[in-house]
Amino acid sequence: MKTFLSGRQGYAAALWALAYGVLGAAWALGMPGFPWGASDPDLDGALSILAATTPRFGWWIAAFSLLTAVTALALTRRSARRAPLWPAWPIAAFLVLVIPDSRLMMGVAYTPLLLVAPVFGWGLGGATFADAWPWPVLNQLVCVLGGLLLAAAALAYRRGQERRSWFTPERGRIAVYVAVAVPLVYCATRWAWALGIPLGVSEEFLAEGEDGLWLLGAYLATFGAFGGVLTLGLTQRWGEIFPRWIPGLRGRRVPPSLAVIPAGFVSIIIMVAGLTYIRWSIAGRFRLDEWGAWLPECFWPIWGAALATATICYQRRRRHPERDTHPPLTPDVLPSADR
Repeated sequence: MKTFLSGRQGYAAALWALAYGVLGAAWALGMPGFPWGASDPDLDGALSILAATTPRFGWWIAAFSLLTAVTALALTRRSARRAPLWPAWPIAAFLVLVIPDSRLMMGVAYTPLLLVAPVFGWGLGGATFADAWPWPVLNQLVCVLGGLLLAAAALAYRRGQERRSWFTPERGRIAVYVAVAVPLVYCATRWAWALGIPLGVSEEFLAEGEDGLWLLGAYLATFGAFGGVLTLGLTQRWGEIFPRWIPGLRGRRVPPSLAVIPAGFVSIIIMVAGLTYIRWSIAGRFRLDEWGAWLPECFWPIWGAALATATICYQRRRRHPERDTHPPLTPDVLPSADR
């Protein structure tokens, strides 16, 4: 069964690569929809590393996709050799962390606000889902999907070659604390601005957002803080057993995927957004005396890496509870509803 699942993941990654390669070749031959360059709403070309490319870049996309497909197919063959892993991980990292930019996180963060805005009659300046999710940003989701498929195939290929893992429950607990603490710096600045306190910025900078911009910033900060609270569930009892105050689910086991999938995705978009800010800071786009507008975001890759680590440790602990030296939950203390 494991061999079948491993092969299925590799074939899925190969199929994605071939389809995207065909798309790249089509763009190079003149098909509209090339997601970078002149068709990207990123007007100053500061967000994407591929902003300066033209549709002719589609040939490079096709070649890269072919390499990805060959790598994915190599991962479908069970072997003790590690050779297929060497290209697999860099390709997956490039697709997941390098191609996307901070707009991916902004789209995810603003989607709940766009959903509830009509209920309360909020105009949001006329912003719509098309503004939050234009095709260039949706294309980033497509690239992330391909990278995750390849990473899943690489993990399946690697499984069984090494028994020991770096992702221990102890490291998972430390990662959770880091993932909760790091975003609080960003939250402090945005909450302060919403209250009229120029924390890390000048009075002039603060005045530019008095039309409600800082209230949106406070919303994002609260969104991040709430995510930090949910991160605690990766090491707490309520992350494995639904609390008693949830009707219909109380006492039941929490499906691991219910925590792993959203936490893993959020760790990716946070890391990508942080890398965008680091790239901007290296390029000299920010002023040192207004550190509050950019420095907290430069720590987001640490936040994302910590959240990813905590998520992997949680997933491994739920799959192999006997490896947890200090399990938060044992069969003899399960609530009667779950026995």
